[in-house]
Amino acid sequence: MLARQRQAAILDRVRATGGVRVTELAAEFGVSDMTIRRDLDTLHEQGVLAKVHGGATTTGPGSTDEPGFHAKSVRQLPEKAAIAARAAELVRPGAAVALSAGTTTAELARRLVDVPGLTVVTNSLPVAEILHAGGRTDQTVVLTGGVRTPSDALVGPLAVAAIRSLHLDLLFLGVHGISERAGFTTPNLMEAETDRALVAAADRLVVLADHTKWGTVGISSIVELSAADVLVTDDRLDPQARQVLDERVGELVLVAGAGTTSSPTPGRTPAPADRGPGRVAAATREGTAE
Repeated sequence: MLARQRQAAILDRVRATGGVRVTELAAEFGVSDMTIRRDLDTLHEQGVLAKVHGGATTTGPGSTDEPGFHAKSVRQLPEKAAIAARAAELVRPGAAVALSAGTTTAELARRLVDVPGLTVVTNSLPVAEILHAGGRTDQTVVLTGGVRTPSDALVGPLAVAAIRSLHLDLLFLGVHGISERAGFTTPNLMEAETDRALVAAADRLVVLADHTKWGTVGISSIVELSAADVLVTDDRLDPQARQVLDERVGELVLVAGAGTTSSPTPGRTPAPADRGPGRVAAATREGTAE
């Protein structure tokens, strides 16, 4: 197959699925990883796809663009792994926690398999599958019903009704975008409503989002920035964004994107605050983790 033919086939695959992996393409076309990377470089230079760590995705997302789970799973892999590792430290045996849909929360689920006695509520099919595959008999996994989205989330009235009857210790929320004006956002209107129900059911809200989410705005806001008790992100976050988030969220935690977590800067211990109806109250702000 000529390079041009192979590149056309790769582009068709990206447009059909939303994203591709270098290793999968190399095996399919019977060429080296380096050859596929050169093909992706060429297509990236033409502006028809976006190169990401380990593969490529479609370009030009808008406020309603919703990539599939596979497409998102090839983006910012080291950052997501580091964020998930840090977030797992917040979970204690026997807790009742919720994990929203998302590839970063799926990474977290892999680290929660070894935590005994957990009850995990999720509207994410991949998260439920990861925990089920762990085979722990002392863990309970509650999967909400609902309508399946392109990102493998279950959303809508059935999901919301199930969540509203629950009382959870901690929610780990994955988001599509973060904006000073719009807060934490998603490109799916029904997913936003489902996420708000999860926020209302939890005593504490922990948002998991890598640095690329800053400045991205989905069509629907989930909650404002101040609703987050903790935001775990990576140390490639823009300095201006750090300042805004450090002032607005309860605690901003930065981790090293290479996969090892950083140490927090000494700060004040967040004090509990009254929780208003339908949202988690922001804790006292703490210094940024450097």
